[in-house]
Amino acid sequence: SDGWTNGDWQDCEWSGRAVQVRGGMLTLFHIPAPGDSDRPPLCGEVQSNAFLHHGTFEARIRTPRQSGLNASVFTYAGPIHDAPHDEIDIEILTRDPGVMTMNTYVSGQPHNGGTVPSDTAFDDDFRTVGFRWAPDGITWFLNGEEVHRTAPDSALPTHAQKLYMSFWSTATLTEWMGRQEPQDGPLGYEIDWVAFTPLDASCLFEGSITCEEP
Repeated sequence: SDGWTNGDWQDCEWSGRAVQVRGGMLTLFHIPAPGDSDRPPLCGEVQSNAFLHHGTFEARIRTPRQSGLNASVFTYAGPIHDAPHDEIDIEILTRDPGVMTMNTYVSGQPHNGGTVPSDTAFDDDFRTVGFRWAPDGITWFLNGEEVHRTAPDSALPTHAQKLYMSFWSTATLTEWMGRQEPQDGPLGYEIDWVAFTPLDASCLFEGSITCEEP
């Protein structure tokens, strides 16, 4: 993503300068604006070209610790794609990187929200996060263990969606994400790997949660 923001709640601008791949590691940066500039901070996002449907979405990630920022792994389709707003979220609010937040949107309405603590905070070490999206429900995982699932008969996304990973900041959603604090320089959200396994496949690579299932 490059050259725009998602809305007034986002105070940084997506920039290709905030995305880096080096030594096999993808890093999304939050780059503060120069002190003598009225330009916004820069932030990083990547998205798949393909629209994906039912299957298992996974990533091995590490975040910094900083109030006011959000590191995410999520799927999304919406009006920009000529589709209703459907979304499945994993978010690490880096004000407290010891907690994973989960949520969905169905036709623009939030459903199925929850939080779970991580035994090791996301700023201390890499953690593997993921969710399995099936026609009858969604199950979220943290380090290979099931941590949350949709209730029976709850509203579920139905439209194919793109896979996104982003790192962004806010100056308005402070009750949720916290107030931003001064930064000495860029902060990096690291992604060791990210993967999608279709629902009818399993164990396509070592380390996938689909390898652990009967």
